[in-house]
Amino acid sequence: MPETMPVTSTVLPVLPPLGVQAERLIELGVHVIAGLPAAELRAFAEAAAAGEGAAAGAGALLAVHPDRAPASALAPLLCREGKPGFVVTDMPDVDLFTPLETVALPEPPLYLLTGLDRGDQMANWSPDEALPALTAQARTPLVLTEGIHWVVQQPAVLERNHCFMTIGSRLRKSNGALDARTPAIWISNGTGRDGRERRNAPKVGWCWAGNRHTWLGFASADGRRV
Repeated sequence: MPETMPVTSTVLPVLPPLGVQAERLIELGVHVIAGLPAAELRAFAEAAAAGEGAAAGAGALLAVHPDRAPASALAPLLCREGKPGFVVTDMPDVDLFTPLETVALPEPPLYLLTGLDRGDQMANWSPDEALPALTAQARTPLVLTEGIHWVVQQPAVLERNHCFMTIGSRLRKSNGALDARTPAIWISNGTGRDGRERRNAPKVGWCWAGNRHTWLGFASADGRRV
């Protein structure tokens, strides 16, 4: 395993309350994408916030199941410096990336993630190295749509030199083997096929499972619940 990178004292921005998150999704039309009434999102957020005491929903992320709101539909809702998010041109199969067998998503269309971490301390690790380390820590890697939800609700979590991978999502090839690409969310430099007009826009792309990147951590949570 590589050495853990030193982490600065940067504190990640706090997520808005669940009710505010629900309104954000409704404002962006995510409920329409998911085929859910706006009232259902509001009711879920209200119940979750009140479910187990005053702190029940504090710091939690409201997520829509990827079967209802796929990455291709969510990525354009990202925004940074007035520029919408996008999926890289060489990832037309982005919605075929599904949760690993070891990543259990709740069945209902709406659920919560708790204990989010960007994984800065694992910068310069490869996905192949990071996954077993997260498992050993009893943490679950985020799937791609969960990472997008996080940035939708708190854009400041995506910083230059501190972006993240979502290695809970992988593509299974026809022969059963895993595709070597692993999804990630970072900030475009406006080079190559991205186009100069997309400089500083949020970007959904991929990296090889065996490669290391000093500017990519590994987003994870301590759990999911409904």
